[in-house]
Amino acid sequence: MIPLSVLDLATVGTGSTPAQALRETTNVAIVAEQLGYRRLWVAEHHGMPAVASSAPAVLIAHLAASTSTIRIGAGGVMLPNHSPLVVAEQFGTLEALHPGRIDLGLGRAPGTDQTTARALRRTGDLDAESFPDDVVELINYLAPDEGPPSHPAATPGRGYLPEVWILGSSLFSARLAGTLGLPYSFAYHFSPGPLDAALEIYRSTFRPSFLLDAPRVMVAVSTICASSDDEARWLAGSSALGILRLRTGRLGLLPSPEEAAAYRFSPAETLFVEETMSTHLIGDPETVTRGLLALQRRTRADEIMLSTRIHSSEDRVRSLTLVSAQWNVAQAAGRDREPPQTAS
Repeated sequence: MIPLSVLDLATVGTGSTPAQALRETTNVAIVAEQLGYRRLWVAEHHGMPAVASSAPAVLIAHLAASTSTIRIGAGGVMLPNHSPLVVAEQFGTLEALHPGRIDLGLGRAPGTDQTTARALRRTGDLDAESFPDDVVELINYLAPDEGPPSHPAATPGRGYLPEVWILGSSLFSARLAGTLGLPYSFAYHFSPGPLDAALEIYRSTFRPSFLLDAPRVMVAVSTICASSDDEARWLAGSSALGILRLRTGRLGLLPSPEEAAAYRFSPAETLFVEETMSTHLIGDPETVTRGLLALQRRTRADEIMLSTRIHSSEDRVRSLTLVSAQWNVAQAAGRDREPPQTAS
């Protein structure tokens, strides 16, 4: 069984508010748990009106308290924005409150523009080259150790280590995850090009660690599922116009499908959007599931994470529900086709 998980950005659509978006993400987490998704992650972004998940640790605490079994985590925390000790104390606290259910995905990008990054760090140093050392420092604050506490020390600290992942969309992150012996989550949903090369590097450079004895891969992919292919394409108009506005510096709330339908894309804009969204899985349950199965076969992923950017929260929940049901059918059919085990 290949589990599915959810990436949710607390999306703020036109006509909505950040408060409403956060309530909707809470509902998504509750439904995802009921549907059997393995984990739900939120991601750190700043200065983006359409994304309300700027403070992952705070949101994770609320989501974990609103659920009971699904893993909740950050996909991720942009570590160059923060002191490793601060992140260690935040996620050590979360792990103490919700033992065995907290994930800490670490990213190297700032998740925002350079001006906002400077404001976040309160320093002019925007160099992310210390990221590998920062990851090790953070883990050392929380890893079990029988020796005396180091100074400085996180509190809650040793023994309160969540499940740590390296996130990435580049070969650098793949090599780092392999070298450190950490699980690796690739951001195929917004950077599909390096996928195969990154996974090859990760697996070939993997060194077992006290956290993980064999490579472990998760791939995040954009999915929009509806009852029909036509309806799914209609809903995907929001993402198309939102991506275009984002890439051209016109930040705003996620547009509705009606706004997208009314927008007149130029030929160049149409080509850009089609190329950018060519790896998104958009369609009815069978269409999306075929795409997920092909992606899993291609990557040999141990887990697939769905990023579903839809204007309406109800349609987002419906998409996750349809995919979950069809995925379970496909997984059961795959088990039935497996040859029976013979006794040795």
